[in-house]
Amino acid sequence: MQASTDPKQKDPQPKLWTWLLAIGIAWTVGYIYNVHLGGEARWLKDLYQKKAIAARAIEPPKLIVTGGSGAHYTINSEIIAEAIDRPVVNLGIDGPVGLDVILPTMLQHVDPGDIVLLVPEYLILLDEDGLGERSGAFAIATGQGLNQVPPKQLVRDWIGIGVPSLRALVKSTSDLMTLGKFSGYYDDPLTAAGDPTVDKQRQGDWWQLAIKRPATAHAIQRIEQFRTEVETQGGELVLSLPWVYGKTNEETQTNIRKTAEALGAIAPLLYEPETLNIQSDVTMFADTHYHLTSAGREVRSQQLAQQLQEILP
Repeated sequence: MQASTDPKQKDPQPKLWTWLLAIGIAWTVGYIYNVHLGGEARWLKDLYQKKAIAARAIEPPKLIVTGGSGAHYTINSEIIAEAIDRPVVNLGIDGPVGLDVILPTMLQHVDPGDIVLLVPEYLILLDEDGLGERSGAFAIATGQGLNQVPPKQLVRDWIGIGVPSLRALVKSTSDLMTLGKFSGYYDDPLTAAGDPTVDKQRQGDWWQLAIKRPATAHAIQRIEQFRTEVETQGGELVLSLPWVYGKTNEETQTNIRKTAEALGAIAPLLYEPETLNIQSDVTMFADTHYHLTSAGREVRSQQLAQQLQEILP
């Protein structure tokens, strides 16, 4: 018999719900990868959770050091703790998480009698709205700071967190084949105080960083609000300019001085007035203009310890 050629008997088209189901499954797989397997959000989540456990394990009164990765890769907690005779926990996270998400996330770990040392790198201080490219992903993965991310951005990031990048997938595939596991930038072991244990290696050439603007009005206002929040919980806020491998030209120095003046009006500010914490010895830096090697972290911590001793009772 000859097959029917009736146009009414064409193959049925997929229904809308099947497309929606396929999209939902693909998004769920992407979400699981990004948050629980090898995506960037997974490593941010793990980093924060490890540090939260460290903070809960330390009895107050303690010193909390926080900020972005420029705080995380800045200190040796043991050196500072021995000098100031109180325990220290490193709660530095990641600069692109943004000041508006970092600060409320850290606030929950402040107990009466604690001192909070905020070391914000200029990436954070120069941001206009307190949010970074990883604010939404961090908030979604950890459940921290969700109220700080605008709804429109949060919806966009909810969608994006279920869409792995090709670069991330290629890296994860390579890691599985060569290492037998997923790996990420922040997956290195931490000390009991939350300090890094591995020195990162820079792949490209070095240049001295220029600071082209002083801290934004939003950053100053948010840090001032943070001081009030810390004091409400019975703590005390101390600030520090970050160490940076930077230029010493007039523009950079002028902008850092303006930043120091604004921060110093909020809380005690730790820095060297002569150098403005601009460093010239590149061998103390690891892979960025803020991240220090283990030897650099020791030198920096000795400086911070001495400065803290001068202001603590």
